[in-house]
Amino acid sequence: MYPETTATIADAMRTLAYIGDLSMGQPTEHSLRTAWLAARITEAMHGCGDRCVAVQQVALLRWSGCTANAPEFSALIGDDVAGRAKMLSQRPDPQFAQVAERLYREIHPLAAIHCEVSGEIAVMLQVPGDVEKALRTIFSTYDGHGPSSQPQAEVPDSVYIVALASDIEILGREQGLDTALEIIARKSGKTYPQELASIAERHAGAWLELLDHGDDWQAALDFAPASGSAAVSLELLADVIDLKLPWMTGYSRRVAQAAFDGAAQLGLDADTQLRCYRAALVHGIGRAAIPNAVWNTSGRLSPGAREQMRLASYWTSRAATRIGALGDAANIGSYTGERLDGSGAFRGCTLAAIPLEGQVVAAAAAWVALQSLRPWRAAMSEDEARALLKQEAAAGRFGEAVVRAVTGASPAAAEAQDKILLTEREIEIFRRISLGLTNKEVARVLAISPSTVRTHVENVFRKLGCNTRAAATLKASTLRLI
Repeated sequence: MYPETTATIADAMRTLAYIGDLSMGQPTEHSLRTAWLAARITEAMHGCGDRCVAVQQVALLRWSGCTANAPEFSALIGDDVAGRAKMLSQRPDPQFAQVAERLYREIHPLAAIHCEVSGEIAVMLQVPGDVEKALRTIFSTYDGHGPSSQPQAEVPDSVYIVALASDIEILGREQGLDTALEIIARKSGKTYPQELASIAERHAGAWLELLDHGDDWQAALDFAPASGSAAVSLELLADVIDLKLPWMTGYSRRVAQAAFDGAAQLGLDADTQLRCYRAALVHGIGRAAIPNAVWNTSGRLSPGAREQMRLASYWTSRAATRIGALGDAANIGSYTGERLDGSGAFRGCTLAAIPLEGQVVAAAAAWVALQSLRPWRAAMSEDEARALLKQEAAAGRFGEAVVRAVTGASPAAAEAQDKILLTEREIEIFRRISLGLTNKEVARVLAISPSTVRTHVENVFRKLGCNTRAAATLKASTLRLI
């Protein structure tokens, strides 16, 4: 059995906010600044209290569904990270106009994926019902024309408050206060009510001044749940990270298991085994900052693409100072790309400069990746992957003892699944669907008809209570069904 490891709800929110900011091409304090602004707007409207906590939670979780629809964004606009950043900046851009027009025509299904996954995350975090409801309608607009719009009476005020706070933060930073207020005035009565726009006009300048001069504002953030002991499975964060690339479904969990087993084989103590496990679960945080098109590249990467890939570990490292008690795990996980001979990323450090836990996670990540199907190659057999890693160790890139431990560990027995929820056939089919295969591709692999596949997938969606592949994948992974 693998350890049950958790994070506090507050640390999980900080981590999801950080991942969301990377996904949207924003500075890594964007969601925190938005949460602070949302609380100030709420105080101006209603005074202090539970509303301020709830609106900050909405602000931090607003982009939590971003990894889920990254494949669709990438297919539409190429660079899902830079494209989202341009969209949020609201700058006139003739070159982006054509792409934006195509994007807005297809925005409804993308919004549906985002909102459903954000809503499922809210349930798993056990946040209040009004926070979950806001996240499921987060793209609603006051005039009812938004991509996830509901009847106005069913949309929590926090949706409009967070939309305004985000506009103040992004537009003030990107285009300056005067232009920001002009754009907000044009959106008044459309994106958010006029009374909110009026609050921005009166206070936005002073608020941005406070945000831009020091970090004192962070002390005013208060988004922890009423129960200070509330916690969430750390595997949830791993599953959200992996949603960005369908072919990585379950990858971080498998790396964590391999790292845990390898650490045990090395004779490391229980605390070190747990550190390896936790670090492996979050080692992929920085992947959110890299466009899907780069990850999906087959063949030789361009120098620019290689440099972008190197930055994935850098962004994981940067998370260490921003996600509370999970910082130690992120720091260890950021060594996943390093190699003992200095040829790795992003630090290029060597030998003893790489902590032993980092070496274990790096070897585990390579071991699992080599045995996993990728868009550009077939999965290697266990023997092939072991032979390649031994060659890498002989060349001085991995420690020989670490490779022997990771590749020689006997996997723990699979945990019992709840077979009542999904049948064996449904699990077999949906596992392939979760990896990004189409119904036709699954039908061809299993020698059944596409209509049979579709029926099984519909049954899975119905049983899990989901409408999109991404949300069903997240829930099935969390329940350990796939």
